[in-house]
Amino acid sequence: MINHRPSAPKSIFFSFFLVLLVSGFGASAQDIAAGKALFISNCAACHNPLKDGTGPALHGITERVPDKALLHSWIKNNQAVLASGNKYFNDLYNSRGKAAMNLFTSLTDAEIDNIIAYVESVKPDEKKPGPGDGVTPAAESDNTLLYGILTLILAIITLVLLQVNSNLRKLSDDKEGVPAAEPVPFYRNKAYITAFAIVLFIIGGYYTIQGAIGLGRNKGYQPEQPIYYSHKVHVGNNQVSCLYCHGGAYEGKHANIPSTNICMNCHMAIKEYGANSEKLYREDGTEVNGTAEIQKLYAAAGWDPNAKKYTGKGKPVEWIRIHNLPDHVYFNHSQHTRAGKVQCQTCHGPIQEMGEVKQFADLSMGWCINCHRESKVNFYDPKTGEGNKFYSIYEKYHNDLEKKKIDSVTVEMIGGTECQKCHY
Repeated sequence: MINHRPSAPKSIFFSFFLVLLVSGFGASAQDIAAGKALFISNCAACHNPLKDGTGPALHGITERVPDKALLHSWIKNNQAVLASGNKYFNDLYNSRGKAAMNLFTSLTDAEIDNIIAYVESVKPDEKKPGPGDGVTPAAESDNTLLYGILTLILAIITLVLLQVNSNLRKLSDDKEGVPAAEPVPFYRNKAYITAFAIVLFIIGGYYTIQGAIGLGRNKGYQPEQPIYYSHKVHVGNNQVSCLYCHGGAYEGKHANIPSTNICMNCHMAIKEYGANSEKLYREDGTEVNGTAEIQKLYAAAGWDPNAKKYTGKGKPVEWIRIHNLPDHVYFNHSQHTRAGKVQCQTCHGPIQEMGEVKQFADLSMGWCINCHRESKVNFYDPKTGEGNKFYSIYEKYHNDLEKKKIDSVTVEMIGGTECQKCHY
């Protein structure tokens, strides 16, 4: 998480803004498709068009806030709208614990309208969007077992019919006086053996391929760390900026694991977990003693809370790494978070809601390429002075945008899917 990306409550406002956006000012199918891509890349991890969650439900926002210009202003600079004294947004701000949404000055009015169009297009009576749409789908029954049983029944029926056919043929041959051939046992029957080998080859090949594809991918990996650290408590409840701990995520290639000194900046004063605070639980349901975990931090930092001084006996915390890419893959955090305006939750999921952190996405090549195909470049607009000036070198796309030949430029269009971009 980084300060430019809304944490749980902040994202609430983003979602809200999305809904506002998508609420619907009569957009075409193309507008809705573009809005969906923006919604997925910016807020799907934390927001749901139909349900109140980390953020408010976005569907119907145009009815709640019919002033289109006000919605644009709120999304681009919510602080200015709050300062203006607008009752609706100030009430919303207060109801969400005064967790302000980040500024989204890079979004154009057209992009905001597209997002609103998409959010408003999601109807309760329609097919629910998938996980990529930021909506948690209703639990669906798994019919795999049913299909397996039906397949087995059909296979048995087939074998019975084959046997009946064989017996009828034998009776017919006996009646006509045709000498009967010696029956071949099924385990020596070439047809049976061939069919069995083909089925075994297909099933074995399928699971072998699936296993090979999953090698090195750790989606869902959730190790138990030496010190229990809850992102939900720090980022979600207390609104600690992501960049405070992971400054490298915005400035460099690596996000960096904060040193114990960073933790001690706050925990020199915060010595125990509040008795009235939300209880902490591990993934297995075991309750965590927050104060005892703070004592582990003191031991690692070599801090004596009674004497209020360092003892010099501390040692680094041996955190267990969760996210890891192959050595032949190049990934730069700042290129995505700072230049590309990619929100942390896009890759790490709703981390502001996590106690023990787990890997949210599989981080596969296909997953990254799909993102590059959908994510739009923050092109520099000389008229407004907004956007990334680096992209001014793509003059052709600037001309095409001005002539309305294209409505946006994706990462793929500027070489984002070329091999050498990510592989050494």
